[in-house]
Amino acid sequence: MSQDAATRVTQTVTSADGTVIAYETVGAGPAVVLVDGALCYREFGPARALANELASSFTVYAYDRRGRGESGDTQPYAVEREIDDLRAVIAAAGGDVSVMGQSSGAALALAASAHGVAMRKLAVYEPPFVGLREVKGRKVDYLATLKRLVARGDRAGAVSYFMVKMVGAPAFAPIMMRLMPKVWNRLKAVAHTLPYDASVMGDFEVPTAELCTIAVPALVMAGSKSPATMQHAVRRAAEAIPGSVRRTLDGQTHQVSEKALAPQLAEFFAATPI
Repeated sequence: MSQDAATRVTQTVTSADGTVIAYETVGAGPAVVLVDGALCYREFGPARALANELASSFTVYAYDRRGRGESGDTQPYAVEREIDDLRAVIAAAGGDVSVMGQSSGAALALAASAHGVAMRKLAVYEPPFVGLREVKGRKVDYLATLKRLVARGDRAGAVSYFMVKMVGAPAFAPIMMRLMPKVWNRLKAVAHTLPYDASVMGDFEVPTAELCTIAVPALVMAGSKSPATMQHAVRRAAEAIPGSVRRTLDGQTHQVSEKALAPQLAEFFAATPI
């Protein structure tokens, strides 16, 4: 089932702090909520393509995380407020839902579950618990750097820093992105939310004490072509979550194909919990 622009209807729900969160639905069946990673939102990112792949079996909810797309951005930011946002979307979906998070969105979904947000099942793909980069024996403070760049209005600098220093893209990658003005402008439009993702990730280490409190069936996935550091992070996260299932998707990287991801999710979400 596909969903074109003419059939997409934006709905809203109000989070606990009064922030309006925008979302849309597609499909029919048990509810699934998708949680995006850094710089992604409904108009830009993997959510719509994945939602369309799942729509034949599920009612899929895709939402704009706060500060992105059509959602509000009440200040000051706090991870707890983003957890409340997800809780509000889940409530709008009827409460009995499964949740799927990718990248830092996976870390947010894990934190929400650990903090008692009700969900039927939880699936995550590559929460980036890969640690902080070190320079001259000292760990780099990603959050402070991103906040500094955003505070002085350097959105392009924040995106470049994220891509090169945090993700590990080649130094020429931001230059190449600037040659695609539509994409580059969309990245800059949400650059101010990069500190939000860094806040969700904390020290970028596996939050073992938090994950071990998760009490819902969980699926933790990685791509076979992702760096060893990412695969190690996913393995440690899966080991920390009681009873979780870990799967490696053959041929996939951090930019996972929706066609590779959807069958894993459909199988896991449809299965009756033991």
